[in-house]
Amino acid sequence: MDYDKKWFVMSAIGTGVILATIDGSIVNVALPTIRDQLDSTLPVVQWVAVAYLLTLATLTLGVGRWGDIVGKKRIYTTGFVMFTTASVLCGLAPSIEFLIGFRVFQAIGAVMVLALGSAILVEAFPPHERGKALGWVGTFVSIGVVTGPVVGGLLISVFDWRAIFFVNLPVGVIGGFLAFRYVPAVPPAGGSSFDLAGAATMSAALLCIALGVTSGQTLGYGDPLVAGLIVVGLSLIGVFVAIERRVASPMIQLALFRNPLLTVSIVSGFLVFLSISATFFLLPFFLEGVLGYGTRQTGLALGVPPLMIGVVAPFAGSWSDRVGVRRIALAGLTIICGAFAAFVLLDQQTTLLQYAAVAIPMGIGIGLFQSPNNSAIMGSMPREYVGVAGGILTLTRLLGQVSGIAILGSLWATRTISRTVASTGRTPTDAASSAPQFQVGGLHDTAIAMTISIALAIGIGWWGMRREREPERF
Repeated sequence: MDYDKKWFVMSAIGTGVILATIDGSIVNVALPTIRDQLDSTLPVVQWVAVAYLLTLATLTLGVGRWGDIVGKKRIYTTGFVMFTTASVLCGLAPSIEFLIGFRVFQAIGAVMVLALGSAILVEAFPPHERGKALGWVGTFVSIGVVTGPVVGGLLISVFDWRAIFFVNLPVGVIGGFLAFRYVPAVPPAGGSSFDLAGAATMSAALLCIALGVTSGQTLGYGDPLVAGLIVVGLSLIGVFVAIERRVASPMIQLALFRNPLLTVSIVSGFLVFLSISATFFLLPFFLEGVLGYGTRQTGLALGVPPLMIGVVAPFAGSWSDRVGVRRIALAGLTIICGAFAAFVLLDQQTTLLQYAAVAIPMGIGIGLFQSPNNSAIMGSMPREYVGVAGGILTLTRLLGQVSGIAILGSLWATRTISRTVASTGRTPTDAASSAPQFQVGGLHDTAIAMTISIALAIGIGWWGMRREREPERF
């Protein structure tokens, strides 16, 4: 393998990750404007964001495996073209229905970029620099998370909501050129065929689960439709396992999950993303509804943790290359756990300095955890399944985001409303309309649940370390 052009490959992957990450967050800022200008309603316009997320979650694993079989460069560059074309179509959408459809098209292109980006980097960098390479991916994700809302707000204020899609055109053209020019056309391992039955079954399962969890936030998890979707999704996972045991070339080798490092890393990653996604969902309510910050102040405050992630992630990846992934990841989990536990100290009198004292360690902990954990997942897969490993990374993040916002967001709303009713005897229209002290109480209850989630991830990590047969490698 020729590693001379590895940093050019990094530029191609980084451009794709930033572009897709920005587009996942920039749209949220524009939803109220889109609703008004396209004469829609909030339940309908939310599908502009939800459709994108559901498409990513549904297709990620299948695209990762497809890349292992036919070659990753072809799919990655095609994804850039699709994403850029769909962005222009989104900007030209004449109605909300067309916009939602074009967002699905855009998400298909994003899947091709996100699912295969990490796998391409693993092949472009030598094994002893895998953590460093994946650490930079964490930085690119943080750049997208931080700049998305800021750039979106600026574009909308100067132009209108369509500009947030048109801005992808020049970036997409540059990224597509870099991908075509520098991403190596590594021949696939060969000897495998695409498991269409397994891919279709897993995609249907993920769609049902993600749609059920997302719908549960508004309909309630006792709703027959929500419960039915989740049950069907879990049942389809059982069908998927049965298929994988029978086919000659399965989409995922189930025996790989006997490796404690792989299984522990996937579960830990899900628990972390579940908690941090809920955090970024709830913090705006705290900063604006409780502390009275304006939109600009809130945006800057929310940028503190991603900024720290972006700074720490490359160093954490390099350290894990030298001293092993598990110890660095556990150190990160411990810091995250402490930061979430400190959320119970936040109240109506919290100062910006006190907020930073919680937000900065949270970002440092996530940065320390994410790169080594991603390296552990990628390093646990054989070469012929490295595309699937990249898909697993993306899917773990997506399912954690969907579940965290839906489940922990519902917990916050339920506890806030419950406290309001118990103290005043009146039921508020929603949790955000409750008095600040009740919102703080709901945040404290949710913070306890997030702390327990991370403590569980720490326990699983220590268990995995003991189970490793060659602990000196990690």
